[in-house]
Amino acid sequence: MAPTSQQLAQRLREARDAAGLTQEEVARQLELARSSVAQLELGHRAVSGLELDRLARLYGRDIREFLAAELPPEESVIALFRAEPAIAERAEVLEALRDCIVLSRELANLESLLGLDRSRPVVPAYSPGPLRSRGQAIEQGARVAAEERRRLGLGERPLGDVEELLEDQGIRTAVIDLPEEVSGLALMERGLSLSVIVNRRHHHLRRRFSLVHEHAHLLLDRDRRGMISLASERDELSEVRANAFAAGFLMPEEGVRGFLAHLGKGRARRERFEVFDEEAVVPAEIREEPRAQAIQLYDVVLLAHHFQVSRSAMLHRLYNLRLLTAAERDRLFRDEENDKGREIERLLRLHAIDHTAARNAFRSRFLGLALEAYRREAISRAKLRELVSLVGLSEDHLRDLLGDVGLGAEEESGVLLPGSLA
Repeated sequence: MAPTSQQLAQRLREARDAAGLTQEEVARQLELARSSVAQLELGHRAVSGLELDRLARLYGRDIREFLAAELPPEESVIALFRAEPAIAERAEVLEALRDCIVLSRELANLESLLGLDRSRPVVPAYSPGPLRSRGQAIEQGARVAAEERRRLGLGERPLGDVEELLEDQGIRTAVIDLPEEVSGLALMERGLSLSVIVNRRHHHLRRRFSLVHEHAHLLLDRDRRGMISLASERDELSEVRANAFAAGFLMPEEGVRGFLAHLGKGRARRERFEVFDEEAVVPAEIREEPRAQAIQLYDVVLLAHHFQVSRSAMLHRLYNLRLLTAAERDRLFRDEENDKGREIERLLRLHAIDHTAARNAFRSRFLGLALEAYRREAISRAKLRELVSLVGLSEDHLRDLLGDVGLGAEEESGVLLPGSLA
């Protein structure tokens, strides 16, 4: 049964409180007087369909929640991020977060409308238990990284386009301008597609690391509704775990060791063997000259390019794998700080791999579902226009697309997604 005007007014007030917004802030967003917002929440003024749609978006809610039998009392995921000082004053960041939430909700609506089975998530949720120490956090992150590589059939080879890898699993990815201290965000709103967002201001290799870091939060912190990764909180155990996962996922141990072996590096400097002839054992030993095994900066440059990570990340990985001593690591870091690594990269003609031409799996699937819903007359032409605009398709592009797929002559028909507006 539809709520009464008084019930709807109360729900608007409760949703605003849950989102952590004042009436003044809502009025500014909707370009209304504060008294008008107050009247809406008192039930003294009817809310229009357009206003309800904009309010739902502002509060990080599904519009259907306002029209259902009861309004879920839980705090909006938007409020979780508004509580973070680095985000609270950035209206453009909050707007980008709302875009991600809206897109995920519309995808869920389309899947429901088309009868798709969403009961078996593509992305698993790991429950390794509570974290009590950094060592445990590192162990959990490394172990889950190895398990995920096995699950995805990646072997020990370098990852290709990380965004494609995530989106092929149904994870929504986005790159937006964030404050410098924020590397990324993970959205795990219940009932919606999982989303990761990384900072456009950061170097592309750092963004790549951040994507995998946020992926770790989706796998290991699914009980949370959203997480924000801040430089000031890198000592938090969940952040340590996510960083350990990213290192293991991007730079698998056996892959690193195998690559070094092809360069004649990485073996033990003294290896002992036993030769057995079914009766007796003959001991043997192979000794390498210390200088023959020493990893050089050009080795690090080649490794970093192969696995598409920063040279700094590779140096830390080599140290953690006990392939570098602390003194060797520090010496190579000094060389890197003096731009020797960049110069070696230039002289070796190693160029960054460009993935910009890769298809956007999430966008393609979203458009495909929207077109199918329209073909079945499950949504109106107006709703289709609204949906495709969410992924950057213009009215002209939509018209051409509908013509190409044989739907251009259709009139405005069909029904709306449940609870959505035409």
